Amino acid sequence: MKRNLIATVVAAALLASLPAVVLAAPQTASATTTASSPSKMVLDNSTRILTTLEARRDEFKTDREALREFIASEFNQMFDRTYAGRLVLGRHGRGASDADVQLFADALAENLMQRYGSSLLDFNSELRVRMKSETPLRGGSMVKVSSEFLREGGEPIPVDYLMRKTGSSWKVFDVMVEGVSFVQTFRNQFDGPLSRKSIADVAADLKAGKMQAGK
Repeated sequence: MKRNLIATVVAAALLASLPAVVLAAPQTASATTTASSPSKMVLDNSTRILTTLEARRDEFKTDREALREFIASEFNQMFDRTYAGRLVLGRHGRGASDADVQLFADALAENLMQRYGSSLLDFNSELRVRMKSETPLRGGSMVKVSSEFLREGGEPIPVDYLMRKTGSSWKVFDVMVEGVSFVQTFRNQFDGPLSRKSIADVAADLKAGKMQAGK
């Protein structure tokens, strides 16, 4: 996968929505954004992130720790890192302890934020997002929110968010950009290392920077 596409997938996954100007969705039942709907959460997150990035862009360029804290705050609020980490582990996670899964999920998230977090500052803030539909999955316990990024002079980029209900809120666990899945991308990457090492060892390599997600 090309690095710029990886960066887009990761950024969308980290923040649950790329910073962008949001276009209202067509008034159809599948695209309705009610007060507590997953689509509404994505829309609200987009607006908040855009406003913060624009207001603090100069600060973030010189203070990467402040950018890291901002990304971590958004990520922890909107992204289900533990469930996503278990999906990335795939067959290697079967029978694994909750502690090992959490260790891997945390190491993967921190590695991604460290490697790709600064790429958020390079996105065009005039990029627009059109919300297209919201499709219930698994009896309504999960949902796919479909959108597209609209670029001037370029073809729309389809972006889908897979979300699941956790308590009273919805959280993203996978993002697909142009059909490329965050979960599948990293499941493929880590299948080899996890076949040779334990989950804890791979997590330690990620944390130490000996292994880079998306490389």
